[in-house]
Amino acid sequence: MDRRDVANWIAHYEHAWRSPGTRELEALFTPGALYSQGPYAEPVEGLEAIGRMWEAERSGPDEHFTMTSALVALDEDVAVARIEVHYHDSGDTWRDLWVMRFDADGLCTAFEEWPIAPPAH
Repeated sequence: MDRRDVANWIAHYEHAWRSPGTRELEALFTPGALYSQGPYAEPVEGLEAIGRMWEAERSGPDEHFTMTSALVALDEDVAVARIEVHYHDSGDTWRDLWVMRFDADGLCTAFEEWPIAPPAH
């Protein structure tokens, strides 16, 4: 993986989040991928479980948000990115760190999200 590969993967992730259904997950994750929604969260395993989690977590493919990302670190098959998501309907902005491990084909084998909630109003 190089910086461009990781940036493309993150862009594809955002596109998949904005798309109806979960078919695009196959182009992002290995069949047995682990996906953790927080540093202490129990990961879900496999495309089917990741798909169920996505459908439960998102408002839908028409959710109004703006997402930006910046690669923080890349060491062979592991990347860390800073993600910022501004939700237009609520006005909230979340900041996350994503830790991603990739296989030789550029599919994610392990994804760990460190979400930082906006301050309470």
